[in-house]
Amino acid sequence: MNPPFPPPPRQGTSRALLVGLGIAMLVVVLVVAFVIGRHAADPSTDSGPVAPTDGGTSAARPVPALQSLPPATLTPQPMAVPDEAVRPAFWVDVYSPAKVREALAGNAWVREQLQKPLGQGFVGGWAAMFSSRGEDLGGAFKGALIDVMSGQLLSAPFRVVWFSGNPRTGTPAIIVPQPGNTAMASFDSLNGVLRRGVLEAKTCPGGQGDVPAEGFQVQRWLVAEQPLWVAKGRERLVFGRSATVVLQGLCEPRLDLEAPRDVDVELGFAPEVIGREAQLLTHVVGVTQGVRLQFAVQGQRLVARGITGSVVDEPRLDSAPLSDALLKLVPEDTPVLLTLQLKLPDTLEASALQQYWSGQGFPGNVRTRQVALVWTPRGDASLPTEVAVLWGRPEDAAALGQMFSGPNRMETATLCGHHVLASTPAVLARLRKACEGGSPNLLSAAGPVVEGLRAQGSVAFGLHLGRLLGGLLADGYKSLGSAAIPAEIEAAKRDVETLPYIGLRGTVDGNRLVPGGFGS
Repeated sequence: MNPPFPPPPRQGTSRALLVGLGIAMLVVVLVVAFVIGRHAADPSTDSGPVAPTDGGTSAARPVPALQSLPPATLTPQPMAVPDEAVRPAFWVDVYSPAKVREALAGNAWVREQLQKPLGQGFVGGWAAMFSSRGEDLGGAFKGALIDVMSGQLLSAPFRVVWFSGNPRTGTPAIIVPQPGNTAMASFDSLNGVLRRGVLEAKTCPGGQGDVPAEGFQVQRWLVAEQPLWVAKGRERLVFGRSATVVLQGLCEPRLDLEAPRDVDVELGFAPEVIGREAQLLTHVVGVTQGVRLQFAVQGQRLVARGITGSVVDEPRLDSAPLSDALLKLVPEDTPVLLTLQLKLPDTLEASALQQYWSGQGFPGNVRTRQVALVWTPRGDASLPTEVAVLWGRPEDAAALGQMFSGPNRMETATLCGHHVLASTPAVLARLRKACEGGSPNLLSAAGPVVEGLRAQGSVAFGLHLGRLLGGLLADGYKSLGSAAIPAEIEAAKRDVETLPYIGLRGTVDGNRLVPGGFGS
């Protein structure tokens, strides 16, 4: 027996991409942290307004050989526009850029890592580009390029968006929907010096989107052999690593980045384009659209505010605290934890589930099940999937056996009052050990984490960042075929493992989720 699926989704991204996007977000944060950390460590840096430029033709001071730019090709070339429209899959809205920059600049852990191989490896070849100074690029501006970009071009609220679809390149576009006059003037000054090519598009991908009569122009900036594609629309600036994502950023409908109260950063996603699993999960739990993970800046830290969004008129989520039996069953170092207080028919018969999930009203009795998904993402595709479902009502074991009767065999057991379905014997063994007290479980976690998990809630999402990123780092290096991990990789893994636990919670209130956050 399988639960009914919502309408077939369009081609989306794979589960592996979900991990990749999470890591990509960390890379974005660390790149920003690098340039801001460098700025904070160098009080002589002048990030004042961009000086007027004559397009880089001034001979006021010679350009050093290291920063010499190749001749510009300014005749617009036709751009190959994808036939298929792409859609946003994930996006991060930064409502308070100045607060985020100040928090990163003052964060001791970030500043320390940027001096180590971990931070330097994330920054890579971008360091030379971001550190290039206007004085060495024809005197178009003062200070380092990144100070102008972060302090002026990205001073207004902006969105970082990853697109899904066949033309997807895997890299995001940065969209500033209302940059202001100062940012527009700064863009023009930089464009006059850094532009080394122009592409022109007369249509949007898939023919969807409004295009001005003169078309769109996507510019190619080049500094220190690092290319960056940019564009200026009538009311927005767009940046990206490829011309395609920049064009899609220009074609996106009007963005209104209005910050919710006490929220500085939001993460949103579109289940219908991410993939079948995400679409099915949101359909089953009755989440409609607009689910967002919210964060706030407090001092030098980014803290969780919670999960918010809309739910169906007859909520399929209940509200209750997680039981100690469940917390005892989950290993303390679990990287990813998703919990639900899920309303389902009293008996899990196929006909009852079909009617219940149809959204047309269910006349029978419903019962709340406490459900948890425990996941250890791996950084090597050759390693087995490590996931388990913890079901709070063992009496449903027979029905669950029919639901999960696909080709991938699941290991099952009853542990700590829960029916457990695990992807491998090793995963089941870890859960058994935690339940029996042979290894630390979530009851041994930091006090604020336990308190947050015990709070009243409908859905909770926990990320053990240190364990998650440390494990992915080690797996990724081992996948290269090395028999031993060198000392610098071990040191980077230990540093990453000091990152905190982040917990987000949403509690049903009418037809919406009220956010709540917690962490170590």
